[in-house]
Amino acid sequence: MKSSTMAMIAGTGLGVSGKILTNFDLEKMVDTSDQWIRERSGIERRHILEEGKANSDIATMAAENALRDAGISAKDLDMIIVATITPDSLFPSTACRVQAKLGAVNAAAFDVSAACSGFIYSLALADSFIKNGNAKNILVIGSEVLSRITDWEDRSTCVLFGDGAGAVIVTPSDNQKGIVSTYIKSDGRLGNLLYIEGGGSMYPPTHETVDKKMHYIKMQGREVFKYAVRTMIEAAIQSLKQAGYKADDIDLLIAHQANVRIIEAIAQRLKLPEEKVFVNIQEYGNTSAASIPIALAEAREEGRLKDGDKCLLVAFGGGFTWGSALIQF
Repeated sequence: MKSSTMAMIAGTGLGVSGKILTNFDLEKMVDTSDQWIRERSGIERRHILEEGKANSDIATMAAENALRDAGISAKDLDMIIVATITPDSLFPSTACRVQAKLGAVNAAAFDVSAACSGFIYSLALADSFIKNGNAKNILVIGSEVLSRITDWEDRSTCVLFGDGAGAVIVTPSDNQKGIVSTYIKSDGRLGNLLYIEGGGSMYPPTHETVDKKMHYIKMQGREVFKYAVRTMIEAAIQSLKQAGYKADDIDLLIAHQANVRIIEAIAQRLKLPEEKVFVNIQEYGNTSAASIPIALAEAREEGRLKDGDKCLLVAFGGGFTWGSALIQF
C-alpha cells in the first residue's frame, strides 16, 4: 500500500579499524612525502583493516552503533542494503553476512555496487521503499576495505585510500522532516577513468592477471578530478531544485571525501562558507561508499547537525556514477 510518509535518518554509526597508516608511514613505502600528500589531497592518515578481518566485520560494527543510536533491535529491520565495491566475496552478499552477524532474521539483504556513490544510491533506494510503504526499518551501510585492492607500490593511488564503514537507520518520519530529495545518475562511457580490470567474468583471476596487477585500482587522476567537480555540482543543484531550496538554505554540505580540493571547488561554486562544509578526509582518506555515512555519524557526534538543519549529501564514483540527497534533520 502506497504512503505519503517521508523517510528519515533515525540513527547513525561508524565502524573503523584501530590500525592507522600515516603519511609518514607511506614515506617509508613509496617515493612520496607528507607535505606532497597533504597539499594535493588533504589526507594525513587513514585506517587500515587488520589481517584476518573482512568488510562485514566493520560493516557490522557500524550497523550495531546505528541500531543503538536509533533505539531499535536487529530483529526490527525489514531490509539491509550494503554499498560496497570490496565485498567479503562475490556471493553471498556482504549484506547477507552482516544480517547473519546481527541476527536480523526478518530482513531482506543485498549489496549495491556504485563505487563511491554507492551510499547515495542505497539511500535513494531506502527512501523509495519507505515512501512506498514496503518497509519500515531499513539499515543502509557504506563499507569498504580499499586497502585490499590498492597497489601499495603505486604512489599515485596508494596515498589516497583507506578502510571504514558508516551506517544509517532509515525509518518513516512522524513530523514531515527527513529525506527531502534524492538524485542519482551515471555515465558508463567514463568507466575507463577509474576501474579495476581483473577479477570478474571478463578477466577472471589467473596467475597472469595477478602478475599484471589487474586486481588493483587504476585511475586517471586529472580527468577524475575534472568530472568529479562537474558531476557533483550538477547533482547538488538537482537536489536543491527538486526540494525548492537554494544553496543559502543549506546548513551543512557533506561531500564524498575524495580530495579536499574537490570539496573546496564544490563549496566555492555553491558559495557556501567554510563553516557550512564538513571535512574529515584528513583522518580517513578516501573510503569510497563509506565516506559520507562516516562523515554523517561524526557530524552528528560533533553537534554539526541540529534539529531542523538541512544537510546536502553529494558524491561521485567510478562507473562513472554520481548523486545527491537533501535531508532535513
